[in-house]
Amino acid sequence: MDSFSLGASWSDDESDTNQKGTGAFLPNLELIENDNNQEENSVSIDILPDDIHERVLARLPLSAIFKASCVCKKWYEIVHSKKFTLKDANFLSEKTWYFMFTSSAEPVGYLYDSGLRKWYNFELPFPVHHTWKIAPSCGLVSFMDDETTKKIHICNPITREYETLKNPPSPGFPVYSALAFSVDQPNSKYTISIVRAMQASEDFLSWLVSIHIYNSNEKTWLPPVMGGMEGWRPGDVTLICDNILYILVFCTRPNEVQNCHGLVTYNLDASNPIGVLREESVISAPCALTCGRLMKVQRQVVLVGGIGRADRPGVIKGIGIWVLCGREWKEISRMPQKFVQGFGELDDVFASSGGGDLIYIQSYGGTAVLVYDMDRRQWFWCQKCQMHKKFPLEIFSGFCFEPRLQFL
Repeated sequence: MDSFSLGASWSDDESDTNQKGTGAFLPNLELIENDNNQEENSVSIDILPDDIHERVLARLPLSAIFKASCVCKKWYEIVHSKKFTLKDANFLSEKTWYFMFTSSAEPVGYLYDSGLRKWYNFELPFPVHHTWKIAPSCGLVSFMDDETTKKIHICNPITREYETLKNPPSPGFPVYSALAFSVDQPNSKYTISIVRAMQASEDFLSWLVSIHIYNSNEKTWLPPVMGGMEGWRPGDVTLICDNILYILVFCTRPNEVQNCHGLVTYNLDASNPIGVLREESVISAPCALTCGRLMKVQRQVVLVGGIGRADRPGVIKGIGIWVLCGREWKEISRMPQKFVQGFGELDDVFASSGGGDLIYIQSYGGTAVLVYDMDRRQWFWCQKCQMHKKFPLEIFSGFCFEPRLQFL
């Protein structure tokens, strides 16, 4: 496992910053001279105790903290000290931030600070492709490339520190794979889950399923849990919440059920064989969906789905948000029509990510990002992003995460 620790890369369009490389820095502090070309009496801030410096820095917005770390050696050491980063929960916003990127092979994109409602040019420590599986949790983000490099990166986007591990070997040739990620901050560990589905019959009714679990304490992949599904198959959407793995499944007999999507669960503590999935174990979707996205918002399992038309279930007419209560879905909100129209042409499949109190929704065909605040029960647009479409078929995507200064 490789571990890298790099300085964060920030920039914006403010006129009070001096650009240097890919970062943005505050102007150097200078002594002011009087008309007689003599230095005025000044007092150095170095005489202040470290705890005063920490209090001053802790009251800055997160982006300003990293800029301030370039002012002097003392502030750099404070910002990057373990003592300071462990206090970040006391001064960082609970609101999640959103990173937007394109289908290009570059690591650059735009980062949205939901507290200041401002976009920053931002660069990840490695290129991210829109086909990668991405799962955030507690300030860390897991990236899985299951096609080319066969690697997983666990990264803190703010500090750009990350770890890399190899994907577990597959028992067959998976058609679908899904990534789930959960951080246990009190115990300084994280869990990764990969669900793979392999076709077991020519009629697409039978599927073999494997669940791979990574334990960060032992730094190893546990033996895969195997099972089968009849009439249902996993896709590319899973979620870990309270050590329960939630798997969004799709019915392979669409003419026999009204809702083609469903949900199954697996207790990660049990480590029992899956066996064969039975019809009664599937939690039906709240309505006919064009697509579904699972996320943990306000410590609850939330489903964001495209609502299909009654006459053509595969064609989207709106977007809804539901919370799982036991085995039932409770509707929280439906996107007002004026916001649906604001996307222009809303695709049947879209990007959505959530955490804290916020849910982000973005069309793959554009840069407009809509936010739903679960606490206030309000819909609103993000500030307009400066990223532009370079060619007609360019794909945009993104993910949200909680800004944190520590890795674990």
